[in-house]
Amino acid sequence: MPLRPTNSASDLPVHGLMLTATFLVATSFPVAAAITGGLDSVVLTLIRFALATLLFAPIVLWRYGLVIPKASDFLRYGVLSILLVTFFWCMFTALRMTSPLNTAAIFALNPIITATLAAVLLRERMSLSARVALPIGAIGAIWVIFRGDPTAFMALEFGTGDIVFLAGTFALAAYGTLVKVLHRGEPMAQMTFWILATGSVWLLLLSLPKLGNVQWSAIPFGVFAGIAYLSIFTTIVTFFAFQWSTTRIGPTRVAAYTFLNPALVLVIGLAFGGTPPPLATWPGVMLVIVATVVLQSNLQAGRRKQRSKPCPTP
Repeated sequence: MPLRPTNSASDLPVHGLMLTATFLVATSFPVAAAITGGLDSVVLTLIRFALATLLFAPIVLWRYGLVIPKASDFLRYGVLSILLVTFFWCMFTALRMTSPLNTAAIFALNPIITATLAAVLLRERMSLSARVALPIGAIGAIWVIFRGDPTAFMALEFGTGDIVFLAGTFALAAYGTLVKVLHRGEPMAQMTFWILATGSVWLLLLSLPKLGNVQWSAIPFGVFAGIAYLSIFTTIVTFFAFQWSTTRIGPTRVAAYTFLNPALVLVIGLAFGGTPPPLATWPGVMLVIVATVVLQSNLQAGRRKQRSKPCPTP
């Protein structure tokens, strides 16, 4: 009996959620860059995860009650949280040694890395146009980041901080792919909570040698305000959004929204009174939009085709 094809209209709420989450992610880079000098990167990430866990706990308890995972479940959550902890530690550490511009350029490679891992681990197939759209999207994102100035891109220098963030980007791509592999049907809010909780444990272990040396009273209020923002909006909300969306539309389509980050950063800058970008930037914006649309439509079509194949008979 053939499997019922996926109804693409049912994915519209997923894409709306992904656009919202992508916008929130775009705000995290300037916020993280502003506060990373005020606190050790591991301690900062610990506070972010711990606060997000505490804020999310009442919601999960109210919806699902106290459900203690089995050892095998803790292993799944632990693997995913290690990848997330690695990414955030790499981001905060890298921002001490490199610029937000460099990290944004490297982060534009995330969809390509994710698509490669998804092809290997999930056997996710892409059409030729989708394979072409991935590098075009990366080119468009980098174009926007450097505002259409090729001399600025050619003058870009990569150092230790950029290597650190590239490693973090690989960890994030692995996380996005393994969420679909390791999800066992439990409510996504529950999975998100335990990933945050186990991540807090890893970070506490890493932070123990440093916590005694932190002068809490000397930390500016703006640092704590930034951590609160990152914990609520770019941790709880985006973690849930990305994980739930990954189980619905796949890791590559979720990661493709990363291409929109630089363009959204421009929009955020304009909203706060920034100067409009030069006209040379807009071709990059168009490339990003076209690449994102092509990736969504092609991967959706490929998924419908794969699901419409007859079930194998034993």
